[in-house]
Amino acid sequence: MSIQNQPLQRRGFLRGALATAVLLPLGGALASCAGGGSSTTSAAAGGEVDPTKNPFGVAKTGALDAVIFKGGYGIDYVDFAGAIFTKNFPDVTVKISPSTDISQEMQPRFVGGTPPDLIDNSGAKSMGFSGILDQLEDLKSVTEANNLEGTKIADTLYDGVLTPGTFGGKVAAINYVLTVYAMWYSASLFKDNGWTVPTTWDEALELGAKAKEKGKYLFVWGKEAATYYQEMAIASAIKEGGDDVRLALENLKPDAWSNPALQSVFTAMEKVVQAGYFKPGGSGTVFTAAQAQWSNNQDALLYPSGSWIENEMKDQTKAGFEMTGAAVPVVSASPKMSQTGLHSAAGEPFIVPSKGVNVAAGKELLRTMLSKEAATNFAKTKLAPTVVKGTVPADGFGSTALVSQTALLEGAGKEIFTWNFIDLYGMNADMLVPWNSFLDGKLDVPGLTKALQEITDKVAKDSSVTKIEVK
Repeated sequence: MSIQNQPLQRRGFLRGALATAVLLPLGGALASCAGGGSSTTSAAAGGEVDPTKNPFGVAKTGALDAVIFKGGYGIDYVDFAGAIFTKNFPDVTVKISPSTDISQEMQPRFVGGTPPDLIDNSGAKSMGFSGILDQLEDLKSVTEANNLEGTKIADTLYDGVLTPGTFGGKVAAINYVLTVYAMWYSASLFKDNGWTVPTTWDEALELGAKAKEKGKYLFVWGKEAATYYQEMAIASAIKEGGDDVRLALENLKPDAWSNPALQSVFTAMEKVVQAGYFKPGGSGTVFTAAQAQWSNNQDALLYPSGSWIENEMKDQTKAGFEMTGAAVPVVSASPKMSQTGLHSAAGEPFIVPSKGVNVAAGKELLRTMLSKEAATNFAKTKLAPTVVKGTVPADGFGSTALVSQTALLEGAGKEIFTWNFIDLYGMNADMLVPWNSFLDGKLDVPGLTKALQEITDKVAKDSSVTKIEVK
C-alpha cells in the first residue's frame, strides 16, 4: 500500500495518486500491506521455455493485450517494444491500447477476472495497490531473466529503482522512467560570464551578487510553482542532515520542520531572499511565464525543477541556452550525504495481472521494454532516462539536459532519494501559500516553519486520514 510520486507537469508540484511507492534508498521502505508471490493462472497455452529467447514460455500463437496510460510520454514507446515482440513472436497478435483513466477502465476487468496482460498503472487516476497486490505477478522473474542483449536485467538497472514496486519481498511493479530533480541553468550563460555553479548556499549568495552586477537575479518563481523551492529545500536538508530529515517529514512528526538541517537551509534561503536575489513579483506571475523569464529572457540564473523542464519549455528557451542540471546546494562543507546526492523518483509502474489471458506474453513485452534497444529509443524520443543504465549517449541525442541527467545519476551513486508525504496527503495546495509569502519576503523562517508544521499537524491529527508509516 503506497503512493506514486508523479512528475509535475503543467501545474501542482506533486500530482500523484494512490499508486506505487516512491524510490527509497538508504534502507527506506513503506510498511507493506501484503506480500508473497502469486501463481500464474494464465489461460494461454504455454510455449517452450528458452532461457535466452523465451524465458517465460510464450506460446507461438495467441494474443497479447496491454493497456498503457497515455500521459506526457504517450504510448508509442510501448508500440516500439511491441514491434520488436512481433518480430520474435510473429504469430501472436499484439494489442496495445491507450488509457487516460486506468482505475475506471481496469477495475471492472480485475473484478471480472479479465485483466490485460500488461498495464502501465500510472496517472492521477491509477489503481491503488492495496486492493490488487494479491492479483499481480511477482516480477522478480522478469528482473532475474536476461534482457534481449543477453545480460541479466537486474544488473542493468539503476540502484534502488525496484524498491518503489516491491512489497513484502514481492516485486509487484517495475517503474520504467526516472525523473531527476535538479537546479537548472544555462551552461552557455555561465561560460560567457565565467560563473561557477554553486555547491553551497554561501556560494549561491556570492553568485547572486555577481548576477546583480549584470542586472540579473539568482532565482525566479511563479505562483503555482512556489513549492519548487520547497522541493529544493528538502533535498538540500536531506543531504545536509541525513535520512532522519526525510523520515520525520514522511511520518508527519510534530517537530519535523524544526529539524536543524531544514532550519539551516531555510535560513540560507532567507538570506538570498533578503538580499533581493529573487526576481520580485513571483507570487503574481503564472509559473510558465516565470520559467520563460529564466529560459528565454535569462533574467535569472538558476531554477529548481524536475527533468520535464526541458520539454515543458522547449518553445520558450533561448537558442544556444544549453540547459543543464546540477545537484542542489548544501549548507556546510561536511554534510552527512554528499553534495552530489540526488532527488530522483522512478515512475510509470508496469504490472502483470496473474489472471491475464497471456501472462507470459505480458512479461515478455516488459522484458522487451527493458532491453537496451527499447530503453534507448525511449530516451531518444522522450529526452528522459529510463531505469535502464547506459542508454543515453555522450551527446544526449543533442540534449544537454539529458546528458546532465545521466551525469547526475552516475555522480549520485547510491545516494539517490525521494519522499512522498506531500503527494500522499494532498498538502501542496496549502503549502503554496506560505512559500509564496516567504519568497516574496513577507514571511520569515519562523513563520514559514510554523505554517508548514500546522499544515502537517492537521493531517497527522485527522483520524479520517489513513497514515502510511515509512521506515
